[in-house]
Amino acid sequence: MPESTPTIVLVHGAWADSSSWNAVIPTLQSEGYTVFAPPNELRGLASDSAYVASFLAQRTSGPVVLVGHSYGGAVITNAGVAGDVRALVYVDAFIPDEGETVLGILEGSGSALAVADPTTVLDLAGYPGAPEGAADAWLKPDVVHASFAQDLPERDRWLIVATQRPASIVANVTPSGPAAWKSIPSWAVLGTEDKVIPIETKRRMTARAGSTVTEVEASHVSMISHPQATLDAIHAAVAAVR
Repeated sequence: MPESTPTIVLVHGAWADSSSWNAVIPTLQSEGYTVFAPPNELRGLASDSAYVASFLAQRTSGPVVLVGHSYGGAVITNAGVAGDVRALVYVDAFIPDEGETVLGILEGSGSALAVADPTTVLDLAGYPGAPEGAADAWLKPDVVHASFAQDLPERDRWLIVATQRPASIVANVTPSGPAAWKSIPSWAVLGTEDKVIPIETKRRMTARAGSTVTEVEASHVSMISHPQATLDAIHAAVAAVR
């Protein structure tokens, strides 16, 4: 591919790891793209974004299309202000403005996670070296089945339950920094059956960001259940920035 072809960097969200992109990576690689899916540490928005920005600086050269799912959208919103990021792609993702938090965005949205008692939807446990007030959080199995990945086969839902990577609860209450979408064009894929970030919440964020939007009848993990929508958005972003 020509030197102007961007590298595609995929950032996973909470309760996931880089394998959440397995439905799109092989296609992109077969098309000749350089693709990376680095780990998102899920420890706090500032540190997670700094890690991804460092990854971009050390592992990529030339233009980048930066893609984020769920909480990964907040990470790329912050990390995207550094380096040669030419386009942002949000997949069922948070798109915060400066000063907003993930939890604040969900308040009053009807999200399955916006509950008065988080222990009804999350299993919490401390971890070594955790800052004060921090704890690891895992989705309870019934939340995965009914609200997170309800359009996947049961076998795949149980796989998510078993392999989910916990997120520190502080990640959801850390205020976002300057927003990359204010200066970088963005595309977004919105699952209309998403019960984690309800569709109206996602529509408001994408309208504010001026994103080019595709809606698909899918859960919060549309890149797994309907990967072509994510591939199409990435292709559109690449075409626009070449």
